[in-house]
Amino acid sequence: MTNRLSLTEIHQSLADLSGWKLDGKFIVKKYRFQEFLKGVAFVNEIAQLSEEKNHHPFIAIDYKLVTLRLTSWNAGGLTDLDVALAKNYDAIYDKCN
Repeated sequence: MTNRLSLTEIHQSLADLSGWKLDGKFIVKKYRFQEFLKGVAFVNEIAQLSEEKNHHPFIAIDYKLVTLRLTSWNAGGLTDLDVALAKNYDAIYDKCN
């Protein structure tokens, strides 16, 4: 199990992430797409990576807007895995959009 990050570590990690915000025990980001199906393709890639890592975000698709929320339930908050996946999700977005 990965250890939960301290509030200081969370804020340091967020400084390295573009557009991610702290919301309680979650980090959250909204991604906008030019086309609905590009957003769905993004979600499919997110789902594949999440399944490989066995760490799954909350995903909301609102037409051309995809919202991701990450936390580590077993750790009771955010971990390095959440931060690493957030970076990977951003890279997938850059490729899909």
